[in-house]
Amino acid sequence: MNVIALVGMPGSGKSEVARVFESGCYHKVRFGDITDEEVKKRGLKLSEENEKVAREELRKQYGMAAYAILNLPRIESALKRSNVVIDGLYSWEEYKFLKDKLGGGLKVVAVWSPPALRYARLSSRTVRPLTAGEAVARDCAEIENVNKGGPIAMADFTINNSTSLDSLVEQANNIIKVLK
Repeated sequence: MNVIALVGMPGSGKSEVARVFESGCYHKVRFGDITDEEVKKRGLKLSEENEKVAREELRKQYGMAAYAILNLPRIESALKRSNVVIDGLYSWEEYKFLKDKLGGGLKVVAVWSPPALRYARLSSRTVRPLTAGEAVARDCAEIENVNKGGPIAMADFTINNSTSLDSLVEQANNIIKVLK
């Protein structure tokens, strides 16, 4: 069984790629669900500010591999039934943790889009929209504080999501074919 970890900056199209993998019989594990659950557990509304606090506290408690550690049971359970696609692996430490646990069964797909396009997408999305300022701040935090560049640099495949949804779907389907 394969585990595909999607990496990329906010608004690059990771969730769109995850949908393509889901339609290709992969079970999706969204790392950000841990944040959403933590925010809701605290009785707060989902917002960039509340999510940021939850993310930082979880990483303080579990270390920089927090999301891989907390999602490993979900990944292992899903692997008993199907291939898995991870929507949103973030840190270098998460990457190393999963490489240690899954070895060659882990493949990384980077999804890339230029910043201006990502910021436009983020400002217009219906769930968790970000202003341009919030998007820039989140980019900086993910690069400087979360060590996000390493997994992107180590990707086994890269999807350029700067043109059309059809192109993104075609590139993702080509990766699925290679991995069969």
